[in-house]
Amino acid sequence: MKNGKKRGLRPLALSVLLLGAMLVTACGGGNATEESTQSGGTDATAAAESTEAAEATTAEIDIDNASSIELVRMMGNGINLGNTMEAYGHGNGTDLDTSAYETYWGQPVTTQEMIEGMKAAGFDTIRIPVAWTNMMDYEDGDYTIGEAYLDRVQEIVDWAIDADMFVIVNDHWDGGWWGMFGSATEETRDEAMTIYTEMWTQIAERFANYPNQLIFESANEELGDSLNETTVCRDSGSLSEDECYETTNEINQAFVDLIRASGGNNANRFLLIAGYNTDIDKTCDDRYVMPTDSATDKLLISVHFYSPWNFCSEDQETQPQWGTKSEFDDVKTSLDKMTKFTDQGIGVVIGEYGAMPLADGTYKDDMNAYHTAILDVCDMDDYCPILWDRGDFYSKTDCKLGDDEMAEIYGSRNYAAEQASTVDEIKAAAEDEYNALVDAAPDEFAKEEVDVDSLDGSIAWIMWNGGGLSYSVGDTYNPSDCSSGLVATDAEITGEGTYTVGLDFTGCTDTDGASWGITFSALGISNAEVLYPGYIIDIQEIDINGSPISLIATPYTSSDDELCTRTNLINPWVSDLPDDARTVSGDLTGCDPIIIDTDDFAEVETIEITFDFVAP
Repeated sequence: MKNGKKRGLRPLALSVLLLGAMLVTACGGGNATEESTQSGGTDATAAAESTEAAEATTAEIDIDNASSIELVRMMGNGINLGNTMEAYGHGNGTDLDTSAYETYWGQPVTTQEMIEGMKAAGFDTIRIPVAWTNMMDYEDGDYTIGEAYLDRVQEIVDWAIDADMFVIVNDHWDGGWWGMFGSATEETRDEAMTIYTEMWTQIAERFANYPNQLIFESANEELGDSLNETTVCRDSGSLSEDECYETTNEINQAFVDLIRASGGNNANRFLLIAGYNTDIDKTCDDRYVMPTDSATDKLLISVHFYSPWNFCSEDQETQPQWGTKSEFDDVKTSLDKMTKFTDQGIGVVIGEYGAMPLADGTYKDDMNAYHTAILDVCDMDDYCPILWDRGDFYSKTDCKLGDDEMAEIYGSRNYAAEQASTVDEIKAAAEDEYNALVDAAPDEFAKEEVDVDSLDGSIAWIMWNGGGLSYSVGDTYNPSDCSSGLVATDAEITGEGTYTVGLDFTGCTDTDGASWGITFSALGISNAEVLYPGYIIDIQEIDINGSPISLIATPYTSSDDELCTRTNLINPWVSDLPDDARTVSGDLTGCDPIIIDTDDFAEVETIEITFDFVAP
């Protein structure tokens, strides 16, 4: 069992404020038998009987007549069944046993006991990410989802509904086929819509008579910039940002129209509409438009929240700090933006959030304070938060949360416990708790002294993630994080001067000697914030395949962890310039975390960056 030490802030016990207690059930085995794994759902009569049983368990809740906002309140808190049914093993063939895909990213086969344990731990909603093309031979024009895959997803859905949980099912990354929407070829773009509509036609038909506890989600994070992803479609990247918004809106509208016309309870089912990149700021942009709907008050909207990323990410090897007054305020300010939708009567689902454990699995010291702040704001604003989990917090062996304090927090905030209070009382309790956390928070943390002699010099490198390739992503210089065949030219920093770093992808045979597109990249310099405080990275030239490119914005220098100095080339997860942003001139006008045109990175064989490292 993982256990993290707790430092400084400790969240108030919610059981003091809300009634209810957590019931934890023991888990039988870690794996289901092959028979139970493959059973469920092939017979129409059995499916109907399962549906009737599910309806019986929710008869006391008037879900069918609930509004979008009321449904979100009923959904309580949720958890993801992450890295499971969306684990992508399509490249190994489309006719394997379903367990081969389900376990491909290291998760165990899901059991009914695991799902029941999630409910007992305080989670009223489960989100099941799915990669439906695992068993779809779409490359050859066959858009039929393998019957066994539909059966297996249905089995897990049935377990969750039997446990009286709400269930969300989506299409989740799915190998990157979504990039076909950004193809330079109209035929490929049309095929992408065919894949999408054929997929949802089959899903809608399979679950047509399921109750409103089952919610369909139009996508994961793919609607937005990922429509230009080149993992599958090499000529993708043709859409401008305006066109990505237009295509996102078209896909969401097609989703709603298709589900509504598919028969059964789908005419009135609650539908979860994915935001642009599921990013709060980009979803609140006026270019994002919710689809029209023939049903009344049945649309929800989904965004994700992992801010600040340097605290939430799993890359860190040492404990990061979080929890100053301003950091609490940043969480509330960001989440509050989604009241743009609740003010219109549209329920908001935070489909993913979480302060992920450190690289060694240790919990972060301020994890519970961070999660409590999110839960409080969600209660105040009428959102449903759904924790991202791949076994990070919930043990699939013990069938319970692995941290006792976290278990207390979630166990006391389920929907049943909150039934003892009115909506206004729940909001007031959440506000009181949030304010108490902020009052107890420090204005700032004392800076920890860094032993300069212990630092292993300073190295400049290009962080890279794109086209299915990666190199040392994150603030910790890690040359072992390197795709096969990739050759990196890093530079030892010895002080002020001119340096060159580069990446050569021509030896990456798996991707035909190139990186087909870019998702994230930054120029990093390890330990420079301490060894060379205040120094500035001044980019002189970026060469792609031996030719210089023009920048579309002004680069700036900053640091996420007060140790690594960096300049972003493309970082779509940064919305605002950080407080420590700096340039040689001192002028931040025109600075942006995206300084390159992705069209220049459609096919990268080599990239080389020459920069001056300038003393303050």
